[in-house]
Order: sequence, then structure tokens, then C-alpha cells
Amino acid sequence: MPDVNNEQERRRVEPVWDQSHPARDETSARGIRGKLRGLFGGDRVLYCAVAAVAIAIGVVSALSIAQEAAWHGAAYEVRPPLLLEMSSVIVIVPAAPILFVAVRRMRRTSGGLLRLALAAAAIVAFSTLHIAGVAGFRKVLTYLVGVPYDFRFSASALIYEFRKDLVTCLIIGGSVWLTDSRRETQQSRLVITAVPPDPPPGASHPVWLRDGSTHIRIEPSEILWVSSAGNYVEYSLIDGRSHLVRGTLAAEEGRLAGFNIARVHRTRLVNLARVNGLRPGQNGDFELTLDTGQIVPGSRRYRDAVASIVV
Repeated sequence: MPDVNNEQERRRVEPVWDQSHPARDETSARGIRGKLRGLFGGDRVLYCAVAAVAIAIGVVSALSIAQEAAWHGAAYEVRPPLLLEMSSVIVIVPAAPILFVAVRRMRRTSGGLLRLALAAAAIVAFSTLHIAGVAGFRKVLTYLVGVPYDFRFSASALIYEFRKDLVTCLIIGGSVWLTDSRRETQQSRLVITAVPPDPPPGASHPVWLRDGSTHIRIEPSEILWVSSAGNYVEYSLIDGRSHLVRGTLAAEEGRLAGFNIARVHRTRLVNLARVNGLRPGQNGDFELTLDTGQIVPGSRRYRDAVASIVV
């Protein structure tokens, strides 16, 4: 029998029924594979803020360089340092999405070493693009305006530039991380407050799933399994339907515990009322056979969850 992972391809994008909410309500970014919202999406404000800060720093640095030169007896001339500083800004702004994408990939990655590897790769890519781009722009611009400029690609010069790029990456990447954390926190609060209150004793106990500004009611007996999908959880129902909603598997586990729906794997909850069989596997893992004939793998870490159905 096929594994549950092969029953249907997992949807990684938000389905049509959940696209009516505003972009600020997103917990993961829209755009290129969900990693970047783009200039006209939910990241517009953050992206413009990065550009504004970069321009402001460039202008202030140019004014400072001109003032320091005047203090040392030279003429107060803003144009040359401003030209040089703005060439850096011209490269930083289009290179910033590299850090946006890397931070969001890191947020979906649990391993510490893999996160460090992603961060290192993004910083090196950003710095390489920045240094090469700045050197090219400055050579062209200074040639056009008749200002002398010579960038020597030496080890000391590269280290000097890389140090500054490292700080820039930390500032931009940290801003993206904190912004996304705030969005997810706000979304979690919205999900919690949007769920209707529990029915009184003796009444039916449906499960409510948030669909934009409305709610979908399903019966617990209709649920086969609930699996994690990044910043979403996917409900798979007995009639073949599935619903992808925002949230964490841990939150859904607590909400569904009273319906005999338990975690059997790090990424999956299963409706134990629909389990017809259990077969031990290697290394303490196991397989659950549902009344639909589908087989769901379980992890030895969660074997206690199925202890009640072991004969």
C-alpha cells in the first residue's frame, strides 16, 4: 500500500480559498517560492526602509568625509565622496533580496549548522556582489566625471570591505528576522482569537479552521491526519479534501487532543479512531494502517501515543 506521503502532492502555495486576506496577514512571504514578497508585496515597506537607511548612511558618510578633508586644510568638496558612497548604495539595494531569501530559508530550517551555512553563504554572496559591483560602478563613474579612483584588489582591501559588509548583512538580516517574527506573532494571535468558542456540554464538537475572514467547520471524525507544511498545517480528510491553514503542529496538537488525534511523528498527527492496524518497524518505528487502507509512518519517539491501541 502506498505511503501517505504519496497519496497526493503536498501543496506548498496557498490555495485559492485562502487568498482573500491582505498581504500583511501573511506568515510566510509571497513571491519567488514564498521566500520574497517583492517590491509590490508585503515587503515593500521593509525594502523601502532598507533603501532609505542605506541612502541616509551614504549621504552622512559623504558629508563627514568632506568635513574631515576641510578640517585638514583641503577644500570642502562633497561631490567626490558622495559619488563614491552612492555607488555603494546602488549595489546594496538590489543585493538586499539575497538576505531576505536567506533569512526566510533559515527560519524554516531547524538545524543549527545548516542555518550557519546558509548565513555564511548569503553573506559571502552579498559581499562578493557588493565589492565587485562597487568597484565597477566607481571606475565607470569616476572616469565619466574626471575624478581619480583606484580600487586595488588586495587581501587587506577585501578584508576591510568584507568587515563593513558583514555589519550590513547583520543589520538587514536581523531586521527581516524580527519583522517576520512580529508578523507570525500577530498572526498566531489572530488565529487564536478568531476560533469560535467551544460548544456547550452535550452539543456536537466540530473543529473550526480559519479561511481568511471566515471559518470552515469540519467534524473530528472526518480527519485522517494533520501534517506540518512550513508555516502551515494541512488537514487531510476522509473524503479526499485537504485544507492548508496557518499555524503550528504543536498548537493543533493541543487543540485536537480531546478528539483522540495524537502525534505519531515529528511532522504528523493521526486520528487514532481511524487506525485499524499497527505494524512494528525497524529501530522502534512503526506503521499505522487507517480504515481507508492508507499507511502512515510513525516514529519511535511517539510510540507511547499509540500504546492504547496495541493489543
